[in-house]
Amino acid sequence: MDHSNHVRLTPTELTPGTLEGATVYGADDHKVGKVDHIHGAGAGSQAIIDVGGFLGIGAKPVAVPLTDLDFMRDEDGDVHAVTTWTKDQLKDMPEHHH
Repeated sequence: MDHSNHVRLTPTELTPGTLEGATVYGADDHKVGKVDHIHGAGAGSQAIIDVGGFLGIGAKPVAVPLTDLDFMRDEDGDVHAVTTWTKDQLKDMPEHHH
């Protein structure tokens, strides 16, 4: 997916309501997961990403700093994120527990 024409979200748009459910694309531009929810507020926030599984079944939640994700809207207005993490790197992270 070509993200060059996508509009980056402003800091005021980085809210749980906007970010939750966003598809996350990894370093190889493949889908690596979806944002399940956001922990915290401000600079120390973490995105909990569901990685792996099929149709949400068997997915593993992992926590990454919100600053590791670049959130944007595509031509249809759908929010997604791009990260330098690969799917394998995310799968190797410890599982996030609430």
